[in-house]
Amino acid sequence: MAPLRRLCLCLCLPLLLPPPAAPAPAPARRPDWAACRILSRELSRLLATVKEPHPVLEGMQLMEEDPQNWPPRIRCSDACDPLTLETNNTRCLHRIRQALQHYRDLLGSDIFRDQPQPQLETTMEQLLRHVQEGHGRSPRHPMAATMVWTHPFQRHLALKRLRSFAAVMSRVFNHSAR
Repeated sequence: MAPLRRLCLCLCLPLLLPPPAAPAPAPARRPDWAACRILSRELSRLLATVKEPHPVLEGMQLMEEDPQNWPPRIRCSDACDPLTLETNNTRCLHRIRQALQHYRDLLGSDIFRDQPQPQLETTMEQLLRHVQEGHGRSPRHPMAATMVWTHPFQRHLALKRLRSFAAVMSRVFNHSAR
């Protein structure tokens, strides 16, 4: 009977012990805040120079409700406030990275085929590289094709949202670079 007990104990003991501790993740390197500040200002400057091909769209105001937070926006819950950024910037940088990836992919989509923005794409790619330090490189995700007649409106909406995001992102990097 003793050998049977020992066998049961040997088989059950691993189930009773806590699992081995997972190795601590390597801390992600902090991005170069000064470079991010410069690039985010450059992005805002470039966005200010983009002109609408159809002037009627410039004055257009849209009522939008997007409960799924798409496209990504910086919200209060993302902890991008100055005090939190000094101690833990993970959530804020995750949101910024998510939005930069979305807008980078959007700028490379068919919406901007008639009015490409290579300088915007390049600046955004550089900024994304700085924000992604320690997280690897993110692949491009092709956007779904859209109807050609909607491109001017969709481009207008994308640029409007990107300008708004860039303004908030610039504030985050401006404070953090001090």
